[in-house]
Amino acid sequence: MLILAWIWADRYFQTGSRFYGWLFLIYVIVLFCGTYFIQWGFFFKSICSGPATEKCIALSFDDGPAGEKTDRILDLLKENQVQAAFFCIGKNITGHEAQLTRIADEGHIIGNHSYTHHPLFDLFSPGRMLSELQSMSQSCKAITGLRPMFFRPPFGVTNPNLKAAVFRGGFISIGWSIRSYDTVIRDENRLLKKIISSLKPGAILLLHDTQETTVQILPRLLKGIREKGYRVERLDKLINLNPYD
Repeated sequence: MLILAWIWADRYFQTGSRFYGWLFLIYVIVLFCGTYFIQWGFFFKSICSGPATEKCIALSFDDGPAGEKTDRILDLLKENQVQAAFFCIGKNITGHEAQLTRIADEGHIIGNHSYTHHPLFDLFSPGRMLSELQSMSQSCKAITGLRPMFFRPPFGVTNPNLKAAVFRGGFISIGWSIRSYDTVIRDENRLLKKIISSLKPGAILLLHDTQETTVQILPRLLKGIREKGYRVERLDKLINLNPYD
């Protein structure tokens, strides 16, 4: 498409090299945004929200199981009778098998967040990506009997290789409509205000059970959600899809 645009512009407008430079820059920016912003669905569709017909939202936690922090979050959710989705990293399951079982036993959803969450995951081949997804789901099934089909891309980054892996494995890509940035915002009041002000019907909220700040704000967050007239719905019920094979 870029080459065709160049030919067309040069033929009808006699554009120079500067125009081509700007065109290439725009192309790179669009490609970057399409890769980084999962909501765009640039390479393939990810489910980033549910129906906006009711004041319901879903909570999701990434990067666990994370030991004591995950347990405290589970305690708070149980106390408030709230069910969430936990997108777990396969390698983190080792040593936290009982925690993974607890997540399932208490009615939460276990999702796939790759096996290693490797910093260079986005550069892997489709085959290696698929192996990561399958390894995580198999590890989960060996412990809980459940094989997760909901998959959240590491870093929320998508590309053609990941599209091939997701489609070949039959996984369902899950994004978010509210990114809390709880991995970088350390001020509890600022984080809480950001999330509450972003609430909207059908939202999927991205949090991390690896963050102490998230643990600390969770009671006030759940209270604030209720005070805004919202109800927390489990992810699979919000989007009406089966989370397991």
